[in-house]
Amino acid sequence: MSISGIAGWLNIRHLEVRLDKPEEVYAGCETRIPVRIRNRKRWMPSFLIRLKLAGGEELLPVLARGGEVRGALSLKFNRRGITRLTEAQVCSSFPINFFVRCRPATLDECVVVFPFPRPCGISVPGAGKGEGGAMPATVKGFEGEIVRISVYTGGEPMKSIHWRLSARHDELKVKELSAFMQEPVIIDPSEMPGKTVEERLSCSAFAVKKFVREGRPVGLRLPQQLIHPAVSNSHRLNLLTSLATYDQDQGTT
Repeated sequence: MSISGIAGWLNIRHLEVRLDKPEEVYAGCETRIPVRIRNRKRWMPSFLIRLKLAGGEELLPVLARGGEVRGALSLKFNRRGITRLTEAQVCSSFPINFFVRCRPATLDECVVVFPFPRPCGISVPGAGKGEGGAMPATVKGFEGEIVRISVYTGGEPMKSIHWRLSARHDELKVKELSAFMQEPVIIDPSEMPGKTVEERLSCSAFAVKKFVREGRPVGLRLPQQLIHPAVSNSHRLNLLTSLATYDQDQGTT
């Protein structure tokens, strides 16, 4: 019993836990979060390691000495906001499965939990300068009005070649057209459909994802901040982060 106790105690020592946080975590949705466990022992492997964190578990059969193993935890956060994960449990029934020994593993990770994107009825006017609420952009595209004539470089589509003008010169000429983009929209969570703040934030998250997916610039009006419209993925994550932390302090798990 003494030998098994010592072996079990050594088995769960010097294990370092790290999380690889995903880009998107939504309240109420189960998310697979990658995890890495490193065995810092120089001479001993570890066996039958069970990692426990925030209600999720992952079994790692073998960790070689000085090695690292990757796994994933299925976690679900019920509330939006910044959740701080400070401690995990490293457990094992090694070596003879009579006792399960556990020890804490210190973490210092913050997970931003976005509001659940609840589908809702959104009425946004499309009174732009073009059809369907579209308006000319300042970037080059393959539709819209002619901006200028330039020399064909080989990367432009054949339909953009200006054949009549090319016939007058010794080289092909192409039409550079203005791109069209949807009219920008700014979301104000206080004006979104919903009976509670959480419902309106969920509707706002749905609207952000919907408009960015459609290529429509979207911004956010908060009580003390205005985020101007854009369509990039980093901008979308910034908007969702602002909704996640809307009128809320940091939490700890």
